Amino acid sequence: MRLGVFPQFLGTALVLLSAQSSARAFELEGEAIQGGLMFGRCSPPCSATLDGNAVLVSPDGRFVIGFDRDESGDRSLQVSEADGVQQARILTVAAREYQIERVDGLPPQTVTPDPEALERIRLEAEMVASARARRDQRTDYADGFAWPADGRISGVYGSQRVLNGEPRRPHYGLDIAAPTGTPVHAPADGIITLAYDDMYFSGGTIVLDHGQGLSSSFLHLSRVLVEAGTTVRRGDVIAEVGSTGRASGPHLDWRMNWLNRRVDPQLLVGVLPDP
Repeated sequence: MRLGVFPQFLGTALVLLSAQSSARAFELEGEAIQGGLMFGRCSPPCSATLDGNAVLVSPDGRFVIGFDRDESGDRSLQVSEADGVQQARILTVAAREYQIERVDGLPPQTVTPDPEALERIRLEAEMVASARARRDQRTDYADGFAWPADGRISGVYGSQRVLNGEPRRPHYGLDIAAPTGTPVHAPADGIITLAYDDMYFSGGTIVLDHGQGLSSSFLHLSRVLVEAGTTVRRGDVIAEVGSTGRASGPHLDWRMNWLNRRVDPQLLVGVLPDP
């Protein structure tokens, strides 16, 4: 697999924020945009809040924040350092335009589940939520991300989905179409928190935690090759592409979350390399 490693922390302009009373500054990289992530670093020991809510900060002063698909308006980021100096930044979340994607040929029961299936879906959603609930100071994301599979982009983050002609929830993942059996690689270091062979909607499913509430999910897998609790490194093979669950053909659906916000993986990896 060709690793499309993006420049450290998105490669966007470095933002240096300084308080007049202190020569020190904290760094903030990334873009305040719907589905985006921003990566920060402050002089340890330090702490951070976003809209008054505590943000996990590592012992070396690293932290990450993110913005949901429909988030808008201003967000207040504040960093406090050991000497009591506080630095603040107002982040205005930029809006995006989303596509409309039509997916036909899905089994009808996966578009309109019966009551028995709805109970299974509820239980599986709880499993996924539990897997995404891990919170610690690890910064496995700090060395950047790579594309998890070779293929072509067949679906993008944020698009409004019309399934078998019926409008449904937006798509929160990045779809990479590839033949069944194509290797799926860990896009960054982390710990596997869920490895499940057969979920109703997502089929073979893996959740990979990158630290500080940032996680990746991989859906529709034909084979799951890791177990929960396994530590993996970027580039490790963790699964194979498939079409299990609600899928019209073989592809990898890669999703990312920061806490309860769904973010866009493609903003971390840029252009998909040619196969």
